[in-house]
Amino acid sequence: MKKILLTTMVLASLTACKKETKTENTGLENQDSLDISEISEPEISSAKFAVFSPQQATDFLKKQNNDTIYVTNFFATWCRPCVHEIPYFKEKMTEMKDQPVKFTFISIDEKVDWETEVRDFSAKHGISENTVLMDMQLLTPDFFTTNFKTWTGEYIPFTIIRKGDKTEEISGGISKEELAEKIKSVL
Repeated sequence: MKKILLTTMVLASLTACKKETKTENTGLENQDSLDISEISEPEISSAKFAVFSPQQATDFLKKQNNDTIYVTNFFATWCRPCVHEIPYFKEKMTEMKDQPVKFTFISIDEKVDWETEVRDFSAKHGISENTVLMDMQLLTPDFFTTNFKTWTGEYIPFTIIRKGDKTEEISGGISKEELAEKIKSVL
């Protein structure tokens, strides 16, 4: 069952996103909104990225009873809609740098690409300090139903914005205006 689910997720992701070979550097400054030290001991470390196990991802995504907004974006380096929306997140990170908000980018790229593609992509886009790796092959079918109302893992990008009991889930690409609206809705 796990293999069928994984195969379905990979095929769906491939049909939703085409592999991106050229990206655009936005020139925005890197804003560190994710403190990697806040993540409970990752299983392994790849370059300077933390690696989430499914349980660590679930723990990270849980409701927090504080005044912080958590913006978490699941992406892959080869996904055009994912690449397209990165500048919107970076702009919002800069705009909200003095506010209680944490931006996290969770890469679902294959492990063989972590040390090359993900490292280079994250550096080029200035999101290295906010990027976490996740091995999708370790996921069980209940990961998605446990953590999300709408996302089944069949496509990317996917963004979840959470503050306390308020949650917004955005399936597919997000516009600059929609990102601002969704963040405002959880304030």
